[in-house]
Amino acid sequence: MDDQANGNAEISESGEIARGGEIPRLKELADFRFHLRQFLSFSESASERYGIQAQQYQLLQVVGSVPAGQAASISYIAERMILRHNSTVELVDRAERAGLVSRHTDERDLRRSIIRLTPHGHELLAKMVPEHLQELARHTDRLIEMLRAVNPPAEGNGGPPPGVQGGDSGAEVSAASQ
Repeated sequence: MDDQANGNAEISESGEIARGGEIPRLKELADFRFHLRQFLSFSESASERYGIQAQQYQLLQVVGSVPAGQAASISYIAERMILRHNSTVELVDRAERAGLVSRHTDERDLRRSIIRLTPHGHELLAKMVPEHLQELARHTDRLIEMLRAVNPPAEGNGGPPPGVQGGDSGAEVSAASQ
């Protein structure tokens, strides 16, 4: 295994990594992250134009897209937004004060709150989603191109590179490559 592959890049006296110590696909990953951030920046600006916080827009998306037969509980929202329970409660409190959502007691479990969109929250979501889809459509080809550059198929089989497992959960390092 060469120095670059095992992480032993040469470091100059000034502390800079020598040319042979480049990290594979770092540029591609940085470019992909940049374009994701551009979309998120668009979303933040769009939210501000509508007078809400970006996180409140994300909350509206989660509540508005709950699968049939499931309720938007605080736990469900926390999981979908990757937030702590107490942070989710605070977000819902702010959104409720802004008239975006309403909180209802679950009839089957009185300890649990169910969150629903208000007419105002639904109206904002109906305006913002098409804008976001349009912005995403502008960048779709480039994002797909960058995803392929970050995670190109392994030679010969069309699968992910060695040590990376494809799937819905994202790229994970296999135990064999550790």
